[in-house]
Amino acid sequence: MIYISGSPFQPDSTESDDKKIIQYMQASPSVFSFPSNREFNFEVTMRKNIMLSAEAMSKSSASFADFTNSRANPQYWSVTPFGGFQILPGVKPSDALLDIFNNGEKYAFECAGAMLMILYRAALLSIGERNFNQLFQGLFIYSWHSDSDLGLNPVTTRNLIPGDIAYFNNPQFDPATPYWRGENAVYLGNDQYFGHGIGVISSRELIDILNSLRMPGAYQSAYLTDLVVRPSFSHLARFAERVNNYRKIQLPVILHNESSIAFSRYQGLLFGGFPLYL
Repeated sequence: MIYISGSPFQPDSTESDDKKIIQYMQASPSVFSFPSNREFNFEVTMRKNIMLSAEAMSKSSASFADFTNSRANPQYWSVTPFGGFQILPGVKPSDALLDIFNNGEKYAFECAGAMLMILYRAALLSIGERNFNQLFQGLFIYSWHSDSDLGLNPVTTRNLIPGDIAYFNNPQFDPATPYWRGENAVYLGNDQYFGHGIGVISSRELIDILNSLRMPGAYQSAYLTDLVVRPSFSHLARFAERVNNYRKIQLPVILHNESSIAFSRYQGLLFGGFPLYL
């Protein structure tokens, strides 16, 4: 259900992707409330850009790899010893980010980082190059570590909206291939998901793939969790017109060697809690 300025949303004629997103929001038991049409239109636009960015990554030649085997174009990025991507001094964040999608054959990374790349590209398309470059200086991509202005929010829901990031858990993954412990995936609507290293497929197909990668003798199936990750659309909407200089607070980077983890697992490591396996 959608409310704008306290009143129920009145649908009108919109383009196809926008219409699909709005229909999902309207049908959801959750209430999506916006102070004005501006914030509403921004969220719909950015969700559409998340979907477009997922599709762009699926068409790139970027490979899946664990942290040990991560690689990036040395013209834009340095790969840290633990598999993170640090933008080089003097490089525009927009140029470095778009190179991942345009020259994917030079890149290999795991699926949590892939989700961040998709979200950053969606933010770039939504707020524009100038504002993006000012807001996301010193871009660093590693696991679920993100810039504070991306404002990642964990949500527990079974009612996915196109542009959400879902997590498929594989509790009995093969220890020989621990990077198949799960898969972060962008929901595209109509039971279609994009997972880096897997492509665009249905939930059943994704679960079948993860089940084929379990340990010998496994009996517990992989499954779609109710964990959803969303950026702070309302926060990013503030920067769609202009970015003013202000002091931002960044969270520390938590180093680990677990590829393809859920956002909740990274939060557990970040805030000193016990491992939050789903």
